[in-house]
Amino acid sequence: MLVLRKRLYDILEGQEHSLTANLVNGTIIGLILLNVLVVMLESVESLESRFGGWFYLVEIGSVVLFTIEYLVRLWVIVEDRQFAHPLTGRLRYMLTFRAVVDLLAVLPSYVGAFAEFDARLLRLLRLLRMLKLTRYSNSMDMLVSVFKREYAAILSATFVMIVIILFAASGIYYLERDIQPQHFGSIPQAIWWATVTLTTVGYGDVVPVTGLGKAFGLLITIAGVGMAALPAGILASGFTREIERRRELYELRARCAMEDGHLSLREARDLRKLGRQLGLDDVQTRLLLEKEKEELLRCPHCGGEVTTATLQKKPKGR
Repeated sequence: MLVLRKRLYDILEGQEHSLTANLVNGTIIGLILLNVLVVMLESVESLESRFGGWFYLVEIGSVVLFTIEYLVRLWVIVEDRQFAHPLTGRLRYMLTFRAVVDLLAVLPSYVGAFAEFDARLLRLLRLLRMLKLTRYSNSMDMLVSVFKREYAAILSATFVMIVIILFAASGIYYLERDIQPQHFGSIPQAIWWATVTLTTVGYGDVVPVTGLGKAFGLLITIAGVGMAALPAGILASGFTREIERRRELYELRARCAMEDGHLSLREARDLRKLGRQLGLDDVQTRLLLEKEKEELLRCPHCGGEVTTATLQKKPKGR
């Protein structure tokens, strides 16, 4: 059982690159995409009335398979050192983002089967299964990592934007309430105009008509150009730092592997696996390895080249 658990862990967590692992993970990805397609097609009444039975069979089969996947992941997760304890380790894993996503992939269907539930809302909740793709996408995994690292800055930018929206809504309410009470009769009504103006969307359905109102709207629009770009700038810099962090981690592992002046087949295989996990392509990993080899074969004192024989040569005793 322990051997089977370790094998299943390697397959589900991407530690094994074999035909079986590719088939299992490919089936899960295909099933997720099929569910997204079915949810979209169900919203078309003509297709729902004609193929509703097939859609229902896909849903039942998907819930069964996703439930089995969730339970298997819960069983094998103790192979991860971070969740090694049989009880508390599994409980901590159940609170992680990926485990919560796996649970949400099946929970709405069970709730809908035993309780009255709006079919449209249930269909919307089933689209949460798309989040399961974050497990198989390095780009989505990187995005989640960036949000985790930059959440404080993003929250700060969001708070500042909310304050400016409330200020803009209050100002336009004071300037336009008598002229356009149907749009600016209260601050909550004015929040719509303030939001679309500050985010530079500007639908044009609600606009100020007085001179002061137009001048105030101009200032809010100018302020919105900078404020709307602030979260984008935070995410862009976060992506840059995350990529650099992953490269530095790969360089550190490569440096440790080549300390003896030789890179074994196992070490090379582990480095390739690490590169895939970090979202680095083969060209990047090869360049980073060549860089580490050049630095390893260069004397840190004189800058001259050091041969492999020199690296392997043992220091003489006194």
